[in-house]
Amino acid sequence: MKRIDFVTLRLFVAIADTGALTAAAEREHTALAAVSKRISDLEASLDTKLLYRQARGVALTPAGDALLHHARTLLDAAGRLSADLSEYSRGVRGHVRLHANTSAIIEFLPAELAAFARAHPEVKIDLEEKISTEVIAAVREGLTDIGVYAGHVPADGLTTFDWRSDRLVLVTPADHRLAALDEVALVEAIEEDFVGLQQDTSLHRLIAAAAETVDRRLRMRIQVRSFEGICRMIASRLGIGVLPEAAVTGHLQALGLARIPLTDDWAWRDLRIAVRDMDALPVLAREMVAHLRAAGS
Repeated sequence: MKRIDFVTLRLFVAIADTGALTAAAEREHTALAAVSKRISDLEASLDTKLLYRQARGVALTPAGDALLHHARTLLDAAGRLSADLSEYSRGVRGHVRLHANTSAIIEFLPAELAAFARAHPEVKIDLEEKISTEVIAAVREGLTDIGVYAGHVPADGLTTFDWRSDRLVLVTPADHRLAALDEVALVEAIEEDFVGLQQDTSLHRLIAAAAETVDRRLRMRIQVRSFEGICRMIASRLGIGVLPEAAVTGHLQALGLARIPLTDDWAWRDLRIAVRDMDALPVLAREMVAHLRAAGS
């Protein structure tokens, strides 16, 4: 099988999008005969039919459908590659990939990444928000250089460092019966309906495990995918929730919410840094780890 070039793939995607060779040729500013020959050569090299030729155009065969999926993926990746590399011509001298959970992004990382960016103006920082289990998976799979995650999540086989701590609080409507308390244990709120994150998140697992230690189960009424979503559901009186204090501070007044410190030991969470192999990290990623650890000490 001959190599498939990107021009041919782009033409094939255009055919799939338009349903006709003529329209694809016009869209790609290519002669119709050249488009037809490229597709015929592609089918010959693959030894399979990719298109059903019909009176009013073309349709994809099952093999054509499979090729379309891969073609879109490859062309998208090539576009991102070109965009990334073009940044180097504009002065970018390095790239650090960082995945972090929501608590870290809201509470700590803005100031610390800003300081790193000032010291390294030529470095591109690629930050993605993920739940802690996804952060660990990304580090293991090499999809990110550095991960910041909740410390109770297993990170076996990775190199990890202590970094910061954050506090979980109970969040209720401002006029809720628990809102007047100075502090509260989870067991005192266990009969309430709760709003929380999806079941695959480390925070949900932590709270559910805490409830099980007192032989109770959370009455999880609604589950969403963001801290802001939880706050808005609580403000609508659909339940109460347990959230990182930093995640709710900005919503208290606007949404009419109250936060009550939790007295449970597990309410203080450690945030940790994870890498696959410190020695194998790019130089700039190692410098980022050193910067974060120094700021957190």
